[in-house]
Amino acid sequence: MQVTTIGVDLAKNVFQVHGITASEEVVFNKPLRRAQFLPFFAKLEPCLIGMESCSSAHHWARELTALGHEVRLIPPMYVKPYVKRGKSDAIDAEAICEAVTRPTMRFVATKTVEQQSLLSLHRARDL
Repeated sequence: MQVTTIGVDLAKNVFQVHGITASEEVVFNKPLRRAQFLPFFAKLEPCLIGMESCSSAHHWARELTALGHEVRLIPPMYVKPYVKRGKSDAIDAEAICEAVTRPTMRFVATKTVEQQSLLSLHRARDL
């Protein structure tokens, strides 16, 4: 089965990944430790990956893009309507996977390292 779309719920140590095929069959929904994350995606064929946008999402988006994947970052408020029930990492990853495939979804551009460092400097000055 060829995985075409993956939703990733980022956390501190354990990331939840939810992968589906073109016919929307679930291939996997499993947790990955931080050390397993990049090797897991290095083995996969290039596919569409969705993540909620946050500061660490930009780092992982750059890393996954370097592996040949297409990464789209979604504002968290746009993922919320796709959560079907309760709150857990597996459910959030599934919701992200569904939201990233929507044709009218709005995405956030991936920031470069320079852009992120400049923004952190501005935030430090504001404090």
